[in-house]
Amino acid sequence: MKNTLLLALSLISFATYSQSQNRSESDDDTTSAINDTVKNKKGEILNEVIVTKAKEPKPVTAVRSGLKPMDNPQTVQVIGSEVIEQQQAIRLSEVLKNANGVYVSSARGGAQESFYSRGYDMSANNMFKNGFRYNAGSIPDVSGLDKVEFLKGGSALLFGNVAPGGILNLVTKTPSFTRGGEISMQMGSYAYYKPSIDFYGPLSKSIAFRINSSYENSESFRDVVKNERLYVNPSLLFFINPKTQITVQGDYLTADWTPDFGTGIIGKTILDIPRNTYFGALWSTGNTKSASASVLLNHDFNKNWKLNFNGSFQNYDRTQKSTAQMSDLDNIKTYPVAGYWNRALTQAKNLEQIVGDQLSLQGNFTTGSVKHQIFTGADWENSFTTAYTFVFSPANYDTIYLFDFDPSTQKKDIPNARNTQITKTDANRFGAYFQDLISITEKIKILAGIRWSWQESEVTTYKETATGAGNPQDAIPTVAAKRLDNAFSPKAGLVFQPTKDMSLFASYSNSFTPNTGNTFNNQPLDPSIIDQYEAGIKKEFFEGLLSTNVTVYQITNDNLVQTAAFMQDGVTPNSDTNIKVMSGETKSKGVEVDITARPLDGLSVIAGYSYNDMRYTKTSGKNGSFIEGDRVARTPQNTANLSFFYTLPSGILKGVSVGAIGNYIGKRIGGWNNQYNTDLTKYPDGIWYREIPLEGYTTIDVSAGYNWKKISVLCKVSNITNELNYTVHENYSVNPIAPRQVMVSLKYKL
Repeated sequence: MKNTLLLALSLISFATYSQSQNRSESDDDTTSAINDTVKNKKGEILNEVIVTKAKEPKPVTAVRSGLKPMDNPQTVQVIGSEVIEQQQAIRLSEVLKNANGVYVSSARGGAQESFYSRGYDMSANNMFKNGFRYNAGSIPDVSGLDKVEFLKGGSALLFGNVAPGGILNLVTKTPSFTRGGEISMQMGSYAYYKPSIDFYGPLSKSIAFRINSSYENSESFRDVVKNERLYVNPSLLFFINPKTQITVQGDYLTADWTPDFGTGIIGKTILDIPRNTYFGALWSTGNTKSASASVLLNHDFNKNWKLNFNGSFQNYDRTQKSTAQMSDLDNIKTYPVAGYWNRALTQAKNLEQIVGDQLSLQGNFTTGSVKHQIFTGADWENSFTTAYTFVFSPANYDTIYLFDFDPSTQKKDIPNARNTQITKTDANRFGAYFQDLISITEKIKILAGIRWSWQESEVTTYKETATGAGNPQDAIPTVAAKRLDNAFSPKAGLVFQPTKDMSLFASYSNSFTPNTGNTFNNQPLDPSIIDQYEAGIKKEFFEGLLSTNVTVYQITNDNLVQTAAFMQDGVTPNSDTNIKVMSGETKSKGVEVDITARPLDGLSVIAGYSYNDMRYTKTSGKNGSFIEGDRVARTPQNTANLSFFYTLPSGILKGVSVGAIGNYIGKRIGGWNNQYNTDLTKYPDGIWYREIPLEGYTTIDVSAGYNWKKISVLCKVSNITNELNYTVHENYSVNPIAPRQVMVSLKYKL
């Protein structure tokens, strides 16, 4: 019996680290898997141990250190697989409708979704999969997700060079010693269909497996636009002994998509044309391939000390050929009225390989009456990217009139491009950190930690003109000087817990962001230093049936970087995107309110409201600088979300489910921020007005379904009010949101 107890506790410890959620929907499944594993091992079930553990709040994978939610001076939000399935989400943007304060900033070219939080772009460095940074240039498949974790605020201590808005961690499904699975089919508007499978179970007493896969084929509410995707996600769990487990995971995605830069803008006005109108060439094509493999080793020395090693390899390959994005529509002088567009051509190829390793140690000990929970470790990452530059001759494909365009009558010949340049960037990151949660008493706790980050990058360029080479591959490379950045990132937090179900916290964190490009004098730019202050309260009511978080924050960036609009003389326009200037200080202030509730058996409610005010607070006032006091583009002041899902647990209507989700994105600015400009002949008041006002909007999705034994059917109508609005990337890729659509899911559980 003693050995069985140790085995059960070890498995619970492992599941807590690798699969845990903060009172999430998968807790019962995790408990079941542990229960069956123990039964398979020893033929006994320790119900009293399992039930007790299932009721405890569990740490979140993205937190890494194993901190309990009430001990963490940060807000964490977890969206579990049950919500993802009930919502019938097919894109990450739909999942994140449940994450308060995260919003889609653009759907650039229809190939990727970019997300912002607290005024900061999350898509470059703040997107993680199973704890590793991944290339966000593709749209991830949600069918393989077990949950999505949103760790709000400063996370530089544990993740290094990340923006202060927060990090998103996508956690994929992992093996179970409980045999099961499902086969499902999603079908919907615009010829959408997506079959998928998910099988899992034991291969032996010490090895479990999981394989989930999906295929998607769809048209779009946009003319001509199509998508075809194949996703495979296999994984293995090796139970070496009660103290050591190894999880091996892999996934592969290939996606064929139609580049779609949406509609255009004349001046500051988005074209008033049908939502379905597509202005690209019929032959426009894009493909993304991404693959990854990772191994996670957990070893418990004893109940107080744990060692974790995580290694990952990722490969990313994206190609695109199409007519280019729509810009400068009001500057065409060859026609008497605006609305004509000289369709330019574009071709791109981008490759990236990312290798990463993480080693960490978690321990608990006491010094007198003071308890310590430490987390320390180191991580390393190498990223090797290759970018190809192509040139068309002639540069323009043709000229079309946007207000009377029939794509079926356009040209169909496919022009050829010439590869003129290859740029290879080799970047290495290393970090070492130490964090200690010091429990002075049961009610007063201090979190203190520091990280040292080091980053090195080297850029090598191959040009076709170098030494007369006709092919960039044959050119003599130009190697830029190595770029080195390093900094310490401290974090400190105070937690006061007057009761077990209430926590008041305040924290300070510091991070740095290395900046690419050079000054006018060809000197590398200094990193931007970011300070973040945060305070809040977490409170649970009715033994956890209702949970609330209220957070206030302030983030100060000492100097944002922008591409210089003019050369050093302040008059000559700058055409070199590598020449940049420090644009000035910004300050982001806000309030966030999160509510989750399970007031009835079968009913779950998620609600949230976020207020953010991000502005330029200090600028030089010189030619080309931003306007002091101006709101930063692409940052809505207000966002909100409310959803509920209810499944009748008993009675004649047992198995019937209903649900709805509402999402609000407030007013924001598209395009670029306004700038000072001394060319008074062109800008009489000295300001270059470049901001595009965008109204706020609300979308509402409703669903209904029925579960009968092993079969379930779920129907959803999204955007039931047929709301029209846009995601805008700078002043191009103005993509309308999807109209009213219908989705039906059929599922059979094995």
